[in-house]
Amino acid sequence: MKFSNEWLQTWVKPGLTNEELAHQITMAGLEVDGIDAVAGDFTGIVVGHVVECGQHPDADKLQVTKIDIGAEELIDIVCGASNCRAGLKVAVATVGAVLPGDFKIKKAKLRGQPSFGMLCSESEMGMAESADGIIELPADAVPGTCIREFLGLDDVTIEVDLTPNRADCLSIAGIAREVGVLNNIAVTAPEWTNVTETSSETVAVSVTATELCPRYLGRVINNLDMSAKTPLWMVERLRRCGTRSIDPVVDVTNYVLLELGQPMHAFDLATLTGAINVRLANQDEKLTLLDGNEVKLNDNTLVIADDSGAIAMAGIFGGEKTGVTAATNSILLESAFFSPLAITGRARAYGLHTDSSHRFERGVDFELQYQAMERATQLIVEICGGEVAPVVDVTTEATLPKHAPINLRRHQLDKVIGFHVEDEKVTDILNTLGLAPTFENDTWTVTSPSFRFDIEVEVDLIEEVARVFGYNNIPNIAPVAPLKMTNHDEATLPVRRIRDLMVDRGFQEAITYSFVDPKRQFLLHPEADHLTLPHPISIEMSVMRVSMFTGLVEAVVANQKRQQQRIRLFETGLTFIKDESVENGVLQVPMLGAIIAGTANAESWTQESKAVDYFDLKGDLDALLDQTCNTDEFVLKRASHPGLHPGQSAEIFYAGRSVGHIGAIHPSLEKKLGLNGSTIILEIELATLTARKLPQAAEVSKFPANRRDIAMIVKDDVNAGDVLNFIKKVGGNQLVGINLFDVYQGTGVVEGHKSLAISLTLQDISRTLEEKEISEAVNNIVEAISSEFNASLRD
Repeated sequence: MKFSNEWLQTWVKPGLTNEELAHQITMAGLEVDGIDAVAGDFTGIVVGHVVECGQHPDADKLQVTKIDIGAEELIDIVCGASNCRAGLKVAVATVGAVLPGDFKIKKAKLRGQPSFGMLCSESEMGMAESADGIIELPADAVPGTCIREFLGLDDVTIEVDLTPNRADCLSIAGIAREVGVLNNIAVTAPEWTNVTETSSETVAVSVTATELCPRYLGRVINNLDMSAKTPLWMVERLRRCGTRSIDPVVDVTNYVLLELGQPMHAFDLATLTGAINVRLANQDEKLTLLDGNEVKLNDNTLVIADDSGAIAMAGIFGGEKTGVTAATNSILLESAFFSPLAITGRARAYGLHTDSSHRFERGVDFELQYQAMERATQLIVEICGGEVAPVVDVTTEATLPKHAPINLRRHQLDKVIGFHVEDEKVTDILNTLGLAPTFENDTWTVTSPSFRFDIEVEVDLIEEVARVFGYNNIPNIAPVAPLKMTNHDEATLPVRRIRDLMVDRGFQEAITYSFVDPKRQFLLHPEADHLTLPHPISIEMSVMRVSMFTGLVEAVVANQKRQQQRIRLFETGLTFIKDESVENGVLQVPMLGAIIAGTANAESWTQESKAVDYFDLKGDLDALLDQTCNTDEFVLKRASHPGLHPGQSAEIFYAGRSVGHIGAIHPSLEKKLGLNGSTIILEIELATLTARKLPQAAEVSKFPANRRDIAMIVKDDVNAGDVLNFIKKVGGNQLVGINLFDVYQGTGVVEGHKSLAISLTLQDISRTLEEKEISEAVNNIVEAISSEFNASLRD
């Protein structure tokens, strides 16, 4: 919103400099984006009267003029402007004048004729980028008057960036109200006399969409003189607010829009067919707009229509057929209130954005239409003449906005602001805002005026009190924040510790999307019932992930395409599983995923380069499980997973429940997924890693430990982990350590079997174990293994 400070001063006089005014309204929430002069920097330009104007004897495009500038003698000036003529009041740069750009006016001869100055256009005074001719001043301009003083060119344009809720300030009236409130001074609106009705002609108006258009006013004005020119003062005010002059009727509607904030429109009465109806458009109904573009309307677009069809997009854009032209003699002037929901998003749907739509979609004062109609009528008749008919008013009171009383509690005001504003001051602020408060039992009760449709709840009132009181007047008092120790369960391992461990082991943390490519996910989890997004970003991101595999695989592919030879990534996040037994039918499970690809170690001369395998990532998993101090509860079992290599994968169980998988990506999927070489992947429920078993303090034995090694031959299909767990069960209290340190197949071992070399550590806390006791314990373990797994002791 741009506004002229000179125009604002006709409404309210705060007695502030331009910079002080800009700072004040910025601090009140109306951020000022810029302050610009309305004209260039010049001196020596005065009002002149063209007394004579004749053709230059030696140049077809030049004229020789005699100009009265209020001096004793007329001055001669040669001018090339086509609109220069005798009797015109003009802007004259006299000899010695300095124009914008440090251009100095000197005596000169043009084709042999003396010239003692220059007749100026708007562009030459820095008032416009370009101009078709010299500026034409009003007939009552007095020769010799300083043009800067006559046109008020010491003015500035102030541009404010309004938040969507402050549409009440999208006008001079709204800004003036705001300045009046901030300075606690009176606001004086311009006065005019309503035009006497001299015609009885009306156009019938009906409103079908009453919810979207609660109020519609129409007035016929006949016998207009469209050859009249818009007064310079109005053209200047429009220009300074960023609006160009078009014709008197359109200029008046734009002027009222800027002055009062009410969008208006004028129809050429001769082009209307029958009655006016405000309705929703028919689907694909066509309308040619004022700019010549034809649009196909959607059935949710509000239109102004006559018997021939739509003639305007309500509150957005007029139609070309009924637009006002130089040939227009009579008009139907429209002033309406459209519900914000009727306009919001409609203009953008057609690639449009107009001053009217900008205001209507944010909200317009629903009591303003009568005042705007009378103001516009007065200005049009003043400029163009005409015969004024009565106003046709179609108002549906039931659908007009209703403002319910709002309560502002004293304690809530103090709590939110953090400062106590005296009761009298709060009451005064609410009064200046036009809220007419009553105060009882530490509560103010107010009803918002029609122009403040943004004030609806208590927090809106708190905001108003704070900003009018002045944010900078609220002292900087640090809030008291008593510290309270958080409840921390020592048995819960922080996720941060798990992340740190993965980083310590050479991994980098990845963050992938929760929505993934359905084709990739189907390859890895063909039996999964995934959730499909109703409005995805793209088809490649249209389903929710059921595991961490898909995103991590895509991350590896992206890195391999960029020539990364060693990739170690991990991620924590949610997976989304359909489950009707939970709320919303979606089970969200926090998971840890990890993936490795390429070489097992960084390139170095100290060790041989080799590709990653299952046991590389298995070692990282073991390190994670060690953090829980509860490794006995975790069991890895051979499993069949559609996305993993059947001979190099395992299912992870915790307390007998499946909680994840680890293994190599199935070789048949590597090419389909875009992978280069063997890739090992892991997924495990995060909750099983954060549930730590607390260590229990125990007495340290003072007596020596004894190690015995055994080598047991078992069938290939016997899981070494099952053997170790079995030994722990039968080993007794004196077995304090067990470790599998070798697995052998080859010479000396029957085909289809393997040798498991296991170390056993035995120790007693109260005495030194004798050899007989040690041998007996080892023999019992060997016999138990032989019986359970059909094993034999290797020679």
